[in-house]
This record gives sequence, C-alpha cells and structure tokens, in this order.
Amino acid sequence: MADTEIRTARTRIVRTRPDLPLTLTESGPEDGPVALVLHGGGGPATVQGIAAHLAARMRVVVPTHPGWNGTERPGWFTGVDDLALAYLHWLRDEDHRDVLVVGSSLGGWTAAEMALRDDGDRITRLVLVNSAGVDVPGEPIRDVFALDPREIGAYSFHDPARFAVNPATLTEEQITAQKADMATLRALCGDPYMHDPKLLNRLGRIRIPALVLWGESDRVVTPAYGRAFAAAFADARFVSVPEAGHLPHIERPAATFGALDAYLAGTAVATG
Repeated sequence: MADTEIRTARTRIVRTRPDLPLTLTESGPEDGPVALVLHGGGGPATVQGIAAHLAARMRVVVPTHPGWNGTERPGWFTGVDDLALAYLHWLRDEDHRDVLVVGSSLGGWTAAEMALRDDGDRITRLVLVNSAGVDVPGEPIRDVFALDPREIGAYSFHDPARFAVNPATLTEEQITAQKADMATLRALCGDPYMHDPKLLNRLGRIRIPALVLWGESDRVVTPAYGRAFAAAFADARFVSVPEAGHLPHIERPAATFGALDAYLAGTAVATG
C-alpha cells in the first residue's frame, strides 16, 4: 500500500489568503470522503503511515504546516489558532463536508481547535493521537526544546533503539532543516508552552464523537494527560496502545489502525 501511495500521491498549493500558501499532498480516490491528516513537530513524514492506511477508502489530504520542510510561513502566522483557521478556511473554500480529521501531537491540538471552531459544519469525526494542546494539572508536557534529538527519541518511543538515528549520518542540509522545523514549532507553540490555557474547559462544546488514541509509554505527554484530554470532550473514547510511545501509529501500527478502523465503523473498541 505504501508503494502505491508514493506513485499516486499528488501535491498542490492552495491559498486561503494571498500571503498564505498551503502545501497539500493528496492520495486515495479523488471522489472519496475527505480525511485531513495533520502532522506533529516531526513533519509530514511522521503521519504517512496513517495516510497510506486511510487512502484505500478515502481521499487523504496531508498538509505540510507552514514553515515545515522549507515551506513559507508569513510573519503573522504565530499560533496553533492560525493553523486551525487556515485548514478550516480551506475546507470551506472547497466546500468539503463530512470530513474526518486525524491529528498527531501538534496536529491533534490543531484538530481539536478546528473542531471547536467548526461547530459541526464540516468536521464529523475527530481522532487525536498523543495530542498536545491543553493544560492538565500535575501532568506537564515535557519540554522538547530543552532536549537533544537523542533525548527526544528516548522519551518518545517505547523502544528507542529501533528508531535511533546516528547524528553522524545526517547531512548539513538535514541538520539545518531540523533546526528550521524546531524554530517553527517554537514560534507556533513555545509561549505558552504547547497548550492553549483555555482549551481544556472549552472541549465540552465539541459535540462530534472523538477518538483519543494514546501510546502507553509516551513520556512527552503521558497517558494520564491523554485521559484528562478525552474526559473533557462531550463524547470521546480513550484507547491506549500498549508498547508504544508518542507515535503509536509508527511503533504499533496494527493496534493503532485497528482502533481507528473500529471507530470509523462505529463499533466498540477496547479502552485502556
């Protein structure tokens, strides 16, 4: 499936404002229902597994958030609310309805902000995967800006050795790109750090059913944080993924996609 997606993926640039280009990579049937898949700080490559899984039955759209992978980010674009509004405006501009939004980490925060502002108009299903974005007392989000890449991996994965990258193998271009992406992350959610102080108390206004998926071994945003996040929604189910960290769709794709498929089919899924 992944090889098919590489061959059939198509990329285009749209503008919701004259100074805001959005890079969208699409796969799957062009006439299928839309799934918007939003990446976290690691960039769009981190959600390609989700996109490939959904593309068998949906028109999957993976944006590159402005400022990632060398894309343009206007100077005024400085918050997750800007991300959320940009993608909502795109949905409205192209009149997409009955949309599934799946977000990982920063992408999950963005998805929640979108659903809060959408009021059930465009988005009908919501999936958050180890999402940031709220303030949970006693469960602080680990400060990734204070960590080097090795430390980030150690806190993010259940089995860090499987995904370790030798810094000596990185080119100067790759190192520069990583630093630029991290600078963009800091610009969007560095202050206040990785959350909107008002979001948790507002999530109850979201009426669509949500699935909150969480890797049990995540030490960036803990499962306890995830449970509090899910509990704040009017209608959300929390599902934990064993032997997985911050990116369960990468470490344990079968378990993650099983829970996702059950949610999309409207069947019960085991909670953790």
